[in-house]
This record gives sequence, structure tokens and C-alpha cells, in this order.
Amino acid sequence: MIQNQGGGGEAGSFIFDPDFRTSDDRYLSLRPCSRREAYAADITYGTNNEFGFDYLRDNMVMSAAEKVQRPLAYAIVDEVDNILIDEARTPLIISGQAEESLDTYRVFANLVRGLQPEMHFTPDPKSRTIALTEDGIARVEDNLGIDNLFEGENARLTRFLDAALKANFMYQRDRDYVVRGGKVVIVDEFTGRLMDGRRYSEGLHQAIEAKEGVSVERETVTLATITYQNYFRMYSKLAGMTGTAATEAEELHKIYGLDVVVVPTHRDMIRDDQADLVFRTEQAKFDAAIEEIGDLIDDGRPVLVGTASVETSEQLSSMLKRRRIAHEVLNAKQHEREAHIIAAAGEPGAVTIATNMAGRGTDIKLGDDVARRGGLAVIGTERHESRRIDNQLRGRSGRQGDPGSSRFYVSFEDGIMKRFTPDWLPGMLEKAGLEDGAPLESGMVGKALEQAQQKVETYHFDIRKHLVDYDDVINRQREVIYAERDKVLTARGELVEIVEDMLLQTIDDLEGGFANELWDETTADEFWQEAAQVLPLTGLDRDALYGAELDECVEALREHAGQELRTLAAKVDAKTADGTSVELLRGLVLRTMDRLWIRHLTEIDGLRQGVGLQAYGQQDPLVTYKREAFDMFDQLVAALRREVSASVMHATVRIEQG
Repeated sequence: MIQNQGGGGEAGSFIFDPDFRTSDDRYLSLRPCSRREAYAADITYGTNNEFGFDYLRDNMVMSAAEKVQRPLAYAIVDEVDNILIDEARTPLIISGQAEESLDTYRVFANLVRGLQPEMHFTPDPKSRTIALTEDGIARVEDNLGIDNLFEGENARLTRFLDAALKANFMYQRDRDYVVRGGKVVIVDEFTGRLMDGRRYSEGLHQAIEAKEGVSVERETVTLATITYQNYFRMYSKLAGMTGTAATEAEELHKIYGLDVVVVPTHRDMIRDDQADLVFRTEQAKFDAAIEEIGDLIDDGRPVLVGTASVETSEQLSSMLKRRRIAHEVLNAKQHEREAHIIAAAGEPGAVTIATNMAGRGTDIKLGDDVARRGGLAVIGTERHESRRIDNQLRGRSGRQGDPGSSRFYVSFEDGIMKRFTPDWLPGMLEKAGLEDGAPLESGMVGKALEQAQQKVETYHFDIRKHLVDYDDVINRQREVIYAERDKVLTARGELVEIVEDMLLQTIDDLEGGFANELWDETTADEFWQEAAQVLPLTGLDRDALYGAELDECVEALREHAGQELRTLAAKVDAKTADGTSVELLRGLVLRTMDRLWIRHLTEIDGLRQGVGLQAYGQQDPLVTYKREAFDMFDQLVAALRREVSASVMHATVRIEQG
């Protein structure tokens, strides 16, 4: 089975079917199939980013039937060092951006201006939250011309409504923010300074912009994210293949638990890996490399010239043009012509300048009589920071027992040489009489180069290990949230039980916010106000509880919650035949969980960006990050229980109507 990266969705997936026929020979015996069918095959072949994004998308669906992946059992990763090491610092991110959102913010800014506190909503300045009353819900539905704010597609409007309510009734101009030059700028509540470039999340900033009548700016929000490290670590078994893993054996073992085993080559490797030539200046290095290129093509050999950057590849191309040496350039700007360029790179006298993109997994076929003339010559124009990348470039030559050669041309003006070789080395060579254009083959320089590369590799390993330590925090949190989401996604009759657990724990949380010794008429009123935001108190005899102690009030609230839950269960059971109420209830819970998780991702990202500053206070930023992230997750779980309970319990009457 093959799953193409391009094409997205269904058209990009194929399954091996020996009976399938097509006019396109490329897809002979490959039948188009759905993504779910592709993952159901015994072997699923695809790109790492598609697998990762499908995992994230699976944890955003509103129905279990929409999931495509099976449990992550066994992965074999090609070019494993590239994916698990080189790309380890690049997270996969699914971002959201509603096309209609800008106008929708303006609609809700106008709508909420007609709402009155207490009559249409109950504000809570302490937590900066607002709960709509039944009259408020009816008013909003009437203004929008809809029957049910919480049902189906209408439910997506609640986030715009919530943002508009907060913007208009919780956030004040010249206190929380200022309007300057047609922009809404946040005021730091602690320092009073303007926070240019910072924006409120969850659509609040756009809602304030709509309230103030300035241009509403579109914003990208992270809906889901995971790193390759954490995605592939979820597989029960993990293996990989690459030609250049030996130098990264320690990292692969420490982070992924993978042991590196070197497999002997099918045919003996006869490539001639020549000693580096070292020059004092970059210009002398290029001049010598071009001279060597000319000699090689005169001998009828193809030449692959490796560069570390697009800029260097274009600089070298200009030099070759001045010498009238025909050549091709393969870099990020010409990636669409890669197949054509590589196909001709092994022809006699061909010169190909390439960045690292041609250094991995590329098989350059030798043209007629090239093997007899010495095979493909590889010239590196500078040492890469990683020995592994250098080895990949060398590996383009001498494949499958073919002859070939490789040599690196370096100078003391190269980046890695300037940063990591001893300061005294260039001066010593100058005193020894090394002229600008004269090359040096020295064991001392070679050793200095290798030590420089090892320093860089160790530095990058430390960074990646540090990132794993940080990512492990959000990874564990993601596993918890996704597991809870899966329970909701697959639940049927037990869905009400899930809500019941959340509601009863929310009542426990509510009780924990009050103390018996401080209990009086004022705190009792606060208790019932907060309780009313969680579930309707209609039918609860509050007068009978006048003067009651905290324990009695909590017990009465529990009994009332039990009655409300029994009513909810009856309404859900009454409609299980067509599943209407079950799916409506599931949608309410999932949308609330997703909204809070998205907000948490934004807040965690902000914490991670800011916590490094605490290092100046002689605190370990990782320890601080773990502690604060743990506290934030506790708050997320409590908020999730509370808001799921509130959204479901206040919508029960609408489930009956649905």
C-alpha cells in the first residue's frame, strides 16, 4: 500500500491490488482508496509528516467513524537520522483560521451591546467569565435568527459570543488595553507598559478590535501539535534505516532506546576518500576547487560539488560561469527540477552543484564508460557542522561497488573553522610559510576539524535533549487529554456517567473554595452564584437552606445535581434510537474539551517562551517550567470539568427539544 504526501485526503492513498488495472503505468496494481483503508492494510507506506498530521487530525474528529489510524504498533523509518535527529526540533502544527471569523466578530460586537447584566448574563469579575441566563440565550437566538445556539453548526458561534461578552463587559479601554494608530495594544497589568506585538488568545483580541471599530486582524491559532520525537516514541516498536547512523548512536539510544547496528555493504566499497585540502582564504579554496573540477571533466568524469547553503551554491555557480564551465545548480530554488538534474549528474563531464538536499538517498547512475574513467567525483566546498552530513555527501559516490572519489576543500574563513578551531592555528600556519593559494594536508588540521565537528554535534545533541525534556511535559499532558477525549468519542450509554463524574468533581472543587469557619450569609450567596453557573438551580428550595452550614448546602447541591443528571439520562435514553441526543451531548463535551485544550497550548507556549528569563534569577528554567506547567494543567482539568458540566447542564432543556 502507498500513501502519497500530495493530493491530501482520499486521492492521495492507494492500496496494492493485483487485479487493478490503469492506463498509468506508475499506478499499476495500485487502487485508490480511503485513508482509513490505507491504514487498515498490513503495511502502510507514507511520509513521516502525513502520519503525524493524521494522528493529530484523528484527535480532533467529532465522531469515532472519522478516525483513520489504528493503534501505533510498529514503525520502520527510512533515513531515520534525518527524521528523528535533524528534524526533531521542528514540531508538526495544525493551525486554525476561520474564513468567516472577521465579519462574525463584528456581528457579535453589535449583538452584545444590547444585553444587560443580571437580566441577560451573570458576570464574574474575579475569573473574568460570563454566564448567559435563559433570557440571554433566548435574546441571542432571536437576534441571530436561530432556534438553538448549542445545536449542530450553531455551537461554533458560542466562542464568538463568549469573546464578545468578555471584550465588552470585562475588558476596559485605557485600563487593560489602549488603541494606538488603529491597533489594540495590551497594557501589562503589572508594569503598566504597552506590550507591542502581543495579542490576546481565543479570539478575544479580535473581539476587542471589533468592539473598538478598528481593523480586525486574522490570527492563527494552534489547534494541535506534536514533535516527531514524541510521535514516533508512541509506537510499541520502532526501527529505522540510514547509511549514516553510527556517529549518532548515543543520541538514538538515549532518546529513542534504539541500538545502532552496522550492516556490511552488499559490495566492497572502493571509493577513494582523499585527505582534506586546507587553505588560508575562502577565495583560494574556491579557485583550487574550480581548477580541480576542470581537470576532472577533462578526464570525462562527472563531478558533484556539495555546498552548505544556497548562497554558496550560487556564488560558486557564478565563478564557474566566468570560467565557461557548463553546470547545473540544485538547491531549494530549483527543487522542482531535482529529478531531471540528478538523472544527468552521472554523465561524462557533467558538473552538478548541490546543497544538502542532494546528499541523502540519491542514487546517481553513472553514464557510459564513466566507471572506467574513475567514477563520480565528489567535491565538498566546506565541512558541515555534522560529520554525518559530510558522510552523506561522500556516499553519493562509490555506490554498489562503483569506483569514485571524494575530497573536501576547506579554509580558515569557513564558519565552522572560525568558530571552533584554536585561535593559534591559522597564525602558526602563516608563520610556517603557508601561502594564500597553497593547500595544506595536515593531520593536525584534520584533527582540529574533527574536534570542531564533535563540539557542534555535542552542542546540538544537548539542545535536542533539552527540548525533549521540555516536550515531555506537554506530551504527558496531551496523552491524558487525548485519552479522555477518546473515552468521550467512543462512549454511548456511559456518556452521561462521564458528565456525572465531571459534575460531582466540580461540586467538590466548588466546596474546596469555601471554608466552614468563614461561612456566613455573604459567602453563602457567593457559593450559590457560582453553583448557578455550573447547573440550573430551578427546583432547588433555596429558602429552606437559609442559614444552613456549608456541608448542608453542598449536600443539597449534590442531591439537586443527581436529579438533573437523572433527567438528562432520561432525555438521552429517549432518543437513543436515532442517536440524536447522544451525538448532541458528545458534541457539547468534545467542543468544550477542544476549546480549553487549544487555549492551554497557547498558554503553555507563552510559559515556555517566558520561563527562560528566570534563569537570570539563578533558577533552573526547566524546573520552573515543569512546576508551572503542572499547576496550569491542574487548572485546565478543573476548568474542563467545570465548563463541560456547565455547557451540558445548561443545555439539557435543548437536548429535549432537539
